[in-house]
Amino acid sequence: MSERPAFVLHEHWRPRHHFDLRLEEDGVLRSWAVPRGLPPDAAGDRLAVAVPDHALDHLGYEDETKKIADTGWWEEHDRTDRRILFTLHGRAGAVRYALIRTARDWLLHRTRDQPGGADAPR
Repeated sequence: MSERPAFVLHEHWRPRHHFDLRLEEDGVLRSWAVPRGLPPDAAGDRLAVAVPDHALDHLGYEDETKKIADTGWWEEHDRTDRRILFTLHGRAGAVRYALIRTARDWLLHRTRDQPGGADAPR
């Protein structure tokens, strides 16, 4: 693996259409199911349900119900018990997100402060 930790965003159609966000960390892919897709703008939050870790071979995995929507590397900017601030460096550019822990699950939030300013790609 490269020095930069990888990520993959799978578009998944089983059991219902959703996205799976997977971040490489400690030799596995930490994973969250995002039922309604990624936030389209800084005002959008999405439920993110933590699911079991996946093996690194899922970085390139596709089948009839799961396709790679984006892939690349990610960098962590800050982490507490309740929040992870990170940037995904994907095919179309860089986008900064925060995963915010709630009482039951997580929220995936696209931050207002984006790499390259407000007109950054994606």
